[in-house]
Amino acid sequence: MTAEARWTSLAEAGAAARRWLFEDAAPLWCNTDARGLFAERIDMRGRSESVARRVRVQARQIYAACELGRLGWTGDWRRPVEAAVENLLAHGRRADGFFIHTFTNEGEPLDLRADLYDHAFTLFALAHAGRALDRPELWDIAGATMDRLEAWRHPKGGFREGEIDGPPRRQNPHMHLLEAALALWQASGRARWKDLIVEITTLCGQRFIDSKTGALTEYFADDWSRLAGAEGALVEPGHCFEWAWLLGKIAQSDVPDVPLLSGRLAGFAQRFGIAGGVAINEVDLDGRLVARNARLWPQTERLKSALARRDEEEALRAVHGLRRYLQTPLAGAWYDMQMPDGTFVEQPAPASSFYHIVCGLSELLTTVDGA
Repeated sequence: MTAEARWTSLAEAGAAARRWLFEDAAPLWCNTDARGLFAERIDMRGRSESVARRVRVQARQIYAACELGRLGWTGDWRRPVEAAVENLLAHGRRADGFFIHTFTNEGEPLDLRADLYDHAFTLFALAHAGRALDRPELWDIAGATMDRLEAWRHPKGGFREGEIDGPPRRQNPHMHLLEAALALWQASGRARWKDLIVEITTLCGQRFIDSKTGALTEYFADDWSRLAGAEGALVEPGHCFEWAWLLGKIAQSDVPDVPLLSGRLAGFAQRFGIAGGVAINEVDLDGRLVARNARLWPQTERLKSALARRDEEEALRAVHGLRRYLQTPLAGAWYDMQMPDGTFVEQPAPASSFYHIVCGLSELLTTVDGA
């Protein structure tokens, strides 16, 4: 989005967001190569970098293209989605039913290890592609994949992180598994996904959220007790906002206490996690600053959380913060990291951020269109 005059309404912000998404970003990012791979990173000259392609990024880009089509982008989103899905299933899935971690730049399997975070986004992609392409058999594949993940259940709750597992335990892969379960439940209506939603939401309330402060912590011991010291007290405001939004979505179900959890998470992040007009990377449980650098993705989660709470003033502040990252030499690209002095790190735009951007701006456009 260009440096226009400050928006005074969500409708104005939404109009600018739609232009940026449809005219600049979608044509740049919604393309696959001859092997059905989306770019991993694009530099400010518009060139795709020759680097390994992560399965989680391929899955995120499948979602992003599907969502752009749902929002009304008239460009060719279907062809790259079909190519990427077919490549993922043909070359990214092992004989045992698990998905690999990375491809080479040329599309050959590279790191064959299976990872929970990757699988969460693969399930998420299958949910959206199944709906967008009218291919319910993709939901069957998602179910078969979840059958494989059952072997990773941890005796103390939740899941192991797979073959890239190791201490400490993390909430983050579980959050994205919850997001995938919600997408699959909404798309397919299959009960197993609602059961998983209830399970992970309950785990979050019991283990991930600090009962005293309402903040979400990141790292845990094997039994889900919070780690001692600074690592155990670390809070990422972006994840507080992200969980707040996701739990708000789930609050329409019969999961108990979700609205209270959502409000406390957003309240902590809004109180302690905003500096210089943007959501910063890290604080501790007492709200003390740990890292004032500010990545792009917490800005989209701040926006989603504000929209879910119908806080228009906060949503406008969030979208103005996000707009800074989108003012780049290449239309449709973004900066990923703002430094404490307000400058941005000069580096190629990572495709991993497009999932966050599309989801955040989709929530904005849905709010505006439904007003």
